[in-house]
Formats: sequence, structure tokens, C-alpha cells
Amino acid sequence: MTQDASKTGGPLSVGVDVSRIETLLNHNLPEVFGEGDPARRRRAIQELYTEDCVLYAPPGTFVGHDALDKFAGDLRATHPHFVYAPHGSPQVLHNSGRLAWGSGPNGEKPAYTGVDFIIVREGKIAALYVYLDSPPA
Repeated sequence: MTQDASKTGGPLSVGVDVSRIETLLNHNLPEVFGEGDPARRRRAIQELYTEDCVLYAPPGTFVGHDALDKFAGDLRATHPHFVYAPHGSPQVLHNSGRLAWGSGPNGEKPAYTGVDFIIVREGKIAALYVYLDSPPA
């Protein structure tokens, strides 16, 4: 426990907008990574992410809206018929959250799965860490 937490006696998550972090996680999958329309994807990125956002994914690190948009668009182009579906509910802790997901053809077993872990600043995603359970085919 940090010194500040022990002084107040309350958990550090008090005052965190849990529903906003859950919303960010739930909207990120279909509206950014699952979106095939570039204009809609860009609007979602602007709504969900800070301008200086950082994406940490297996191929590398991507900084800012333009880099995130290009990465998501390029990824989408590799499998335009895949959908992203959450596996369970988001979990929120302090200013962070995580959501397990799968991706594959609609109605079929996922071709790959992973977990998104986000850090939130001022109601938007400042950092997204993507952990893959199984690599895309």
C-alpha cells in the first residue's frame, strides 16, 4: 500500500470512472481494429484515444493517431472478414483496464486470441498493450 493510500484508508480506485474505462475497451475492438471504413475508424480513434497515444503490439511501438490508424487499417486489410469479439467482461483497476478477445470469421472459432491492456488518461486511452495468446495464421 502506498503512503497516500494508507493515510486515506480507501482504495486507490476511488473516483475512477469505471464505466468509461469499460466503454473504451468495448468500443476499441469493433470501432478501431474491426472497422473497415477508414473515416469511421479515424473518428473512433479521435474519440477513444489521446493525441499522443502509444500502441505496443508484437510488430512494434506506434505513437499518435496517424500511426495507430495506419496500423489498424493495415491489420484490417489482412483479414477484412474477421470480427473481434470480447471474451468476458472488461476488468478495471485504477486508471487501467483489460479485455480478453478473439478474432476470426463471424460465428466461427477465433483464429487468434489476445488481451488488450489499456492505460487511461483524462477519459481516453493513452496506451494500449496488445498481448497475443496465439499468433495470427
